[in-house]
Amino acid sequence: MDRFDGMRAFVRVVEAGSFTKAAQTLDMSRATVTQLIQQLEARLRVTLLHRTTRKVNVTEDGAVYYERAVHMLAELEDLEAGLPNQATAPAGRLRVDVPSPFATMLLVPALPGFYARYPDIQLDLGVSDRMVDLIGENVDCVVRGGVLTDQSLAARHVADLQLRVYAAPAYLAHAGVPTHPAQLREPSHRIVQFRGARSGQGFEYALRRADETVVLDARYMLAIDDGNAYLAAGLAGLGVLWLPDYMAREAVAQGELVRLFDGWEIAPLPLYVAYPANRRVGRKLRVFIDWVVEFMGEKQ
Repeated sequence: MDRFDGMRAFVRVVEAGSFTKAAQTLDMSRATVTQLIQQLEARLRVTLLHRTTRKVNVTEDGAVYYERAVHMLAELEDLEAGLPNQATAPAGRLRVDVPSPFATMLLVPALPGFYARYPDIQLDLGVSDRMVDLIGENVDCVVRGGVLTDQSLAARHVADLQLRVYAAPAYLAHAGVPTHPAQLREPSHRIVQFRGARSGQGFEYALRRADETVVLDARYMLAIDDGNAYLAAGLAGLGVLWLPDYMAREAVAQGELVRLFDGWEIAPLPLYVAYPANRRVGRKLRVFIDWVVEFMGEKQ
């Protein structure tokens, strides 16, 4: 048994919480992962994991071994990346998850520039607005907007997205053009609500002008947890919506959306690249994060 294969398998089982999930992220069979762990325990002469029919728990010895193994595997990756013939060419596979509008409107169109610079990095790109379990799903990093509260994650600030309120001309022709945010609470108006995929809770934003604040908590007929579908609902005239500038720019230019409430402001939405705090940032992940920060700086 290659001891590093056993070490990687053990780390993934601990992080994923099951042999089956670990096998999926390692592209191995469950039987192979089980065998690697058994051989590792036999060589170390300790029990690393307690197995039950429902879950896997790490033992006291296993917890100590896990902490050392995570750092050792990161050191190995850095060592390999630092070899002379690798010094200018970070390589390998990165698992990245990003929101759907960010992927379609910003990230994917910019990727030719990334690959021109880093042709040996392979991206496995997940495109969704759901909350991703980075540890359990073995995801290297995610791009997410809003305040990050998960203490298991480290993050790098990428940008602050300016939010504004918009509606389609067809909607305004039917419901009327509101001149004050409080008018959205009137019976003739409705919003399209964006809600978290995991929490199911709707997002509420506050509009401010001088000393006046109005929370956009109006009636909705449609709630959506995907950014691209949210934009499509607004374009279809299903209600008022609030969007970051990059999502609305093209639709406004083509006359498909109209900006509302000039002079009112919504607090910018911070955008982050987040990654597991207990993992060392390897070279390929570091250059990807640096590139995201760079290209988003050009978009501001």
